[in-house]
Amino acid sequence: MRLDELREKIDLIDNQILKLLIQRSDWVKKVNVVKEAKDIHNFSPAREADILRRIKKLNKKQMSDADIEIIFKEILSVFRAMQGDLRIAYLGPQGTFTHLAAVKRFGKKVEYIACDSINEVFDAVEKERADYGVVPIENSIEGVVTYTLDMFFESALKICSEVTMDIHHNLLTSYPRNKILRIYSHPQVLAQCRNWLAKNFPKTELVPVLSTARAASEAKKDNHGACIGNKILASLYDLKMLSPHVQDVSSNITRFLIIAQNESNPSRSDKTSILFSVKDKAGALYEALQPFKKYRINLTKIESRPSKKKAWEYYFFVDFEGHQGNPLIKKTIKELQARCSFVKILGSYPKEN
Repeated sequence: MRLDELREKIDLIDNQILKLLIQRSDWVKKVNVVKEAKDIHNFSPAREADILRRIKKLNKKQMSDADIEIIFKEILSVFRAMQGDLRIAYLGPQGTFTHLAAVKRFGKKVEYIACDSINEVFDAVEKERADYGVVPIENSIEGVVTYTLDMFFESALKICSEVTMDIHHNLLTSYPRNKILRIYSHPQVLAQCRNWLAKNFPKTELVPVLSTARAASEAKKDNHGACIGNKILASLYDLKMLSPHVQDVSSNITRFLIIAQNESNPSRSDKTSILFSVKDKAGALYEALQPFKKYRINLTKIESRPSKKKAWEYYFFVDFEGHQGNPLIKKTIKELQARCSFVKILGSYPKEN
């Protein structure tokens, strides 16, 4: 077939796609009427997670699951906005990994609010300046983001969703390599690149800043500066990529949490996060974890943190499979509460596809 004939076939398919999207919008409008009558939020993490899982199962692998997810998340973002724009607070400024994670989760059809700190993200959601917040919780190399964990001790906000991102760090600058005297980045990023930096810039000053975007801004102003961050910062701050993929470990993944005032409904595959502290006695942690073994609840993470209220007293942050509405999970938490001095459910939410 000639090129113009092939393109005509594609045009016909595009027309069909548009017609189907218009049909979908009609049904979404009807759903929104029901939602508004019942005061249901226009973002449903469980529903969207189930849609993506179902679509991926239909995929015949001629397209990657990642590409399918990109397409359908933007479709969901556009139709979600038909009920009203969402306001999403994130640890900014624009171009940070948290910003990219927020866009990955919510798409482009929302209002994004950049915050200077994790505390400010929590505050924006608590005071309803934002509907949802996006904060980092852990990195596969450097571990948990302790400040985010600490915020959950006092906050009444719930975890309603999660998102993970492959992290690729790049050295960005406007100047030749031999002119670089200072390299700016977030402390965790510098830690994730420490071996590469020690080998390639052993005498260069490393300057920790609040975010990779702030690092790019500082590097742009510094005649002897460079920064480490995502490649998108190069276009945002008019920098050039001097060295790609400078992280020490190729498999570098960061997990982010979506926080909100409302809970997430059960999906087909959920996890629950809790905080608890044990009583001051020998074997208390072992005893506290027994209900999970008894009911065969799979723990996926456990992290300890000082309580900051009493010397040598610790809280434990735990993720496990299942939704808090599940009868076995209810029994597990009830028995856990009887064995602990403090238990707080942070939320149940869909596991990322």
